[in-house]
Amino acid sequence: MAHTTERYGDWPLTRLMTDVVGSGHKSADDMTREQAREAFRRILDGEPDDTTLGAFWLANRWKRNTPEELGAYVDTMAEDTETAAPDCDPVDCGANYDGKGRTAILGVAAGLVAAAAGTPVVTHSGDRVPTQRQDAYKHMLDELGVRTELSPAESADMTDEVGFGFYYQPNFAPTVDALDERRGMMGVRTFVNTVETLANPANASTHLGSFYHLPYAVRIIETLQQAETADVDRVLMFQGMEGYDDVRPGSTTVAEWSHGSGRTDESGRDESGDDVDDFTVETADYGMDFDEDALGVTDVAADSARITEEVVTGEREDAFADAVALNAALRIYAGEDAESIDAGLNAAREAINSGAAADALAALRAF
Repeated sequence: MAHTTERYGDWPLTRLMTDVVGSGHKSADDMTREQAREAFRRILDGEPDDTTLGAFWLANRWKRNTPEELGAYVDTMAEDTETAAPDCDPVDCGANYDGKGRTAILGVAAGLVAAAAGTPVVTHSGDRVPTQRQDAYKHMLDELGVRTELSPAESADMTDEVGFGFYYQPNFAPTVDALDERRGMMGVRTFVNTVETLANPANASTHLGSFYHLPYAVRIIETLQQAETADVDRVLMFQGMEGYDDVRPGSTTVAEWSHGSGRTDESGRDESGDDVDDFTVETADYGMDFDEDALGVTDVAADSARITEEVVTGEREDAFADAVALNAALRIYAGEDAESIDAGLNAAREAINSGAAADALAALRAF
């Protein structure tokens, strides 16, 4: 049985369950930063038995983690994360690792187009993680013939050489990857699904992610503020298709935050998570009159790879091409290389029309 040890402290998961988080979603208490860090340290070390771990994960899901707890989890994950920063400062795209099952993955094409326009981009994922175990960045990159099982240092080199880089979770966060089987036994998402998207192996200063509703975006921004290891000073999040970092057609809410834009605490640390700017992107305003079904595919990895090549080489001028250009525009805007989405969209289209995006794909395959 897990117990108090000199290595960890006074809060094994069984005690946290009985004294803090395990009394139900209405009466449970929140953990302190120290308690949350100790809990995740024990989990990453494989200490709790399966029953206790499952109960703890479910209790956290019921009560909903605070930004302080999530920030502590991010800090604990960082202890085991091997980072490698490229010389450039890319936009970090932390899409949900459990992938997509109905629509094309547009982030590779969008990242290549943004890179060709002058905004470096990195992505990261695991290999069909729980709960959905669907196709993610790795699988479509494999279909494109791109090396994916890279060391973090190789991923940084890829980013500098191509402008687009991929980091593979088993190689930069092996203790999180080692939880795969135990996470799969849960059958539902846990807080690990949230914090792994915030790993930031490239030490990027800008994070781009997705959310289902605006309060979640605020919670992620506050989490990054609470995480002592997170140096992110700009966040752009939007309502993504299937929870991924692909803008959905129609009306899409975008949340934007930059360090120094609001109030600070006594130490000078920005705590303005609720001072988030939000605006709406109407895809029809850009002449993009299509719905999510138009971006559907049968084989997500293979079809997404084919669509990526056809879009970046200029062979395709349809809903997929429009969606890629818009997603690239948001990356360019996130990287502050365009003052507006409109300006980012113009830069994206020029990157495709000039052949620069096709050159970026060729460089990615040659790396």
